[in-house]
Amino acid sequence: MLEVIQHNRDTKGEFIASLDGQKAGLMTYSWAGEDRIIINHTEKEPAYNGKGVGKEMVYKAVEFAREKNLKIIPLCPFAKAIFQKNEEIRDVL
Repeated sequence: MLEVIQHNRDTKGEFIASLDGQKAGLMTYSWAGEDRIIINHTEKEPAYNGKGVGKEMVYKAVEFAREKNLKIIPLCPFAKAIFQKNEEIRDVL
């Protein structure tokens, strides 16, 4: 089962995906003021390509943004593509 955990530090944070106890991916973000985060990097372990890991991390960031009433700036090309393909998550842009 895919699990995505969010970690937040002072000005940066990350979402770490794991599948069956193994690291599957990482997505990093930076704070842009008090009400916005910038997704700046997404990476997946090669063994998990095509398993939805990257998309799941973006969706977890959307969930986080909705809970905290934040907006997301997707500078990462992968995250930007996910937002372009999925209209239902664009409310946080």
